[in-house]
Amino acid sequence: MATVFRSAGFAKETEALLIRGMLESNGLPAFVTGVEGMPGPYRLPVREVCVQVPEDRKNEAECLIAEARAAGPAAAEEAEAATEGGEA
Repeated sequence: MATVFRSAGFAKETEALLIRGMLESNGLPAFVTGVEGMPGPYRLPVREVCVQVPEDRKNEAECLIAEARAAGPAAAEEAEAATEGGEA
């Protein structure tokens, strides 16, 4: 497995989960590691959070992440509206 995102903290845990979802929606198997702590709203990450993909898909994943970051939130909203049958 190859790590394509690494960070720590609650906001970064959320970002890691969003990255995983974006990669999976593009056909890449992705896994989040390092999410630990108490369950529920009081969960605190206790270590680094990583998103990993198969080694042979690392470049593809890195390109998708870079494209998503460059497109920004407006592109995410447009994509969501398209999947819901609406228009952005």
